[in-house]
Amino acid sequence: MRVQVNRQRKEILQLQHAGISTASAELLLARMHTTVDGLCEKRDWLRKAEPGPVKGKALGGRKW
Repeated sequence: MRVQVNRQRKEILQLQHAGISTASAELLLARMHTTVDGLCEKRDWLRKAEPGPVKGKALGGRKW
């Protein structure tokens, strides 16, 4: 998602160089950036909350 946000930022810069107003686009980009940051924080929190892998047991391994 960050790649898409960066791509949008580059497009905004091109518009600015062309002399086109980009205020609304910059506000939208800021909201997108905030959303991505929130999703990343939630992902990190969920990763910490889930239990780690059980050591010593392979997935589909032998049961002796």
